[in-house]
Amino acid sequence: MSDSLALNCRNVHKSYEDGRSRVTVLRGVDFALEEGEKVAIIGSSGSGKSTLLNLLGGLDHVSEGEVALAGKVLAPMSESQLAGWRNLHLGFVYQFHHLLPEFSALENVAMPQLIAGVSRREAHDKAAAMLEEVGLSTRSTHRPGQLSGGERQRVAIARSLINNPRCVLMDEPTGNLDPEAAEQVLELIDKLREKHSAFVVVTHDLSVAHRMQRVLRLTDGRLEAAP
Repeated sequence: MSDSLALNCRNVHKSYEDGRSRVTVLRGVDFALEEGEKVAIIGSSGSGKSTLLNLLGGLDHVSEGEVALAGKVLAPMSESQLAGWRNLHLGFVYQFHHLLPEFSALENVAMPQLIAGVSRREAHDKAAAMLEEVGLSTRSTHRPGQLSGGERQRVAIARSLINNPRCVLMDEPTGNLDPEAAEQVLELIDKLREKHSAFVVVTHDLSVAHRMQRVLRLTDGRLEAAP
């Protein structure tokens, strides 16, 4: 697949065994994400949005078809190869921030750099710069429990971007926030897209979806442009 695309999937199917029956969640999904593009994926509860996001991020395996990140198909990779490629080229932001509670904001943001083999000093310097970019330079020594929900989500975004990934996947990034904090996070996504990665945002909130450049709807296992 072309490495000019941040993310690309072709004819992706996903099924699960449920006792004696087989449940099909995705039926031939095709999706291409351009560099720097912002795309929202919407759909009803249980439509397979999170399943698709996990497949795009290499956290689950397709039943049929293929997914490529930064030009490389994920399926043939070993677990260690996949983890390394994902750390370099992909960022994740979830509804719940998944920050490590025993580490400071700075240490949480620096983690992907350390995993990539960057020195601690260089990783912390870059993490400090990222926290400044998301408006949290004065909160770098605070642990997640000392931060507000919106601040924790901004730390999670900074962490997702520290390796300058080709793509960031977001699963309901504002779903656990009050309206003011949600707006701050969306404004931050708008700001950072100009400098950083492409974004795929899974959301049930149409006001969030319409902030993106494209809106796709997942219905009956198929992904189509939303009207």
